[in-house]
Amino acid sequence: MTSHRQKKASALAFTSGERSALLSGLVVASHGRHCMVETPDGQRRICHPRGKKSQAVVGDTVLWQAPPPGQGEEGTIEKVQERRNLFYRQDEIRTKSFAANLDQVLILIAAEPVFSESQLARALVAAEAAHITPLIALNKRDLTVPFAAAWERLQPYRDMASHERPRHYPVLGLSLHTNAPAQRAELLPYLEGKTTLVLGPSGSGKSTLINLLVPGATVLTGEISQALNSGKHTTTSTALYWVDEQRSTALIDSPGFQEFGLQHIAPMQLAAYMPDIAAHATHCKFYNCTHLHEPGCGVLSALHAGHISANRYRIYGDLFAELGQTRY
Repeated sequence: MTSHRQKKASALAFTSGERSALLSGLVVASHGRHCMVETPDGQRRICHPRGKKSQAVVGDTVLWQAPPPGQGEEGTIEKVQERRNLFYRQDEIRTKSFAANLDQVLILIAAEPVFSESQLARALVAAEAAHITPLIALNKRDLTVPFAAAWERLQPYRDMASHERPRHYPVLGLSLHTNAPAQRAELLPYLEGKTTLVLGPSGSGKSTLINLLVPGATVLTGEISQALNSGKHTTTSTALYWVDEQRSTALIDSPGFQEFGLQHIAPMQLAAYMPDIAAHATHCKFYNCTHLHEPGCGVLSALHAGHISANRYRIYGDLFAELGQTRY
């Protein structure tokens, strides 16, 4: 029987050789504390974080340690490399990290069921706060009347521009269940050479979109789920899929769009992350204007002049109040 002292000596000997044996990899899937890491040559290995809490998320570049001979095949994540960004949400209870090192977030909504503009706005605010480009796609263009109504609701988003990003939010109209080759050709120019997180509520067509761009993704998802011991809980895992053989274009599929807390954002920061509000906030009389009631407020003047959507301003007010309740 191995003594406690012998076990400790073995662990120390293993630790002393780790630095030279650290390997680089990309986290391509996660479920709980289990991660799947892909090496530069395309091989994949299940890894676990060292310590009690997992810090790695899909999209992270990590340094990982292969196990010693005879101690299984699963590796250990030793270090998460510095991130360009991290897309996450935070409510009063916990933080949910979606993915890291993103080029853009594609928010997929549908004409039916009717999408929540509040949820859309929250996702856009989170993207702006993380300095990640958002892309909006409205599915079910084949449903003529509902689509026209939904497209009209998106008019304020097509009109948005800011000083930092002097462009409109890209807003695409899709019909993912019809003419798949044309839809794929329409989407690819927005995705090529980028890592894109795909978000969408239930019924928006997210699985259809993923399978359109990555044929066989459903089978691959099942394999990843089984490998990470997540079984039937596939919808609670996050996975990265390569769209091309060169592995230059990636889609990340992540669940959990229904609730989107923004508790990591201070109320006075909110206006800066809503481009239509921010465009007029520099015209306020007071530097600490909340844009809710102050005299000489550029945002209120723009609202009254019809330059800001009344619904968008209502969302701003609701979010400001929500964020303020947790801090004051």
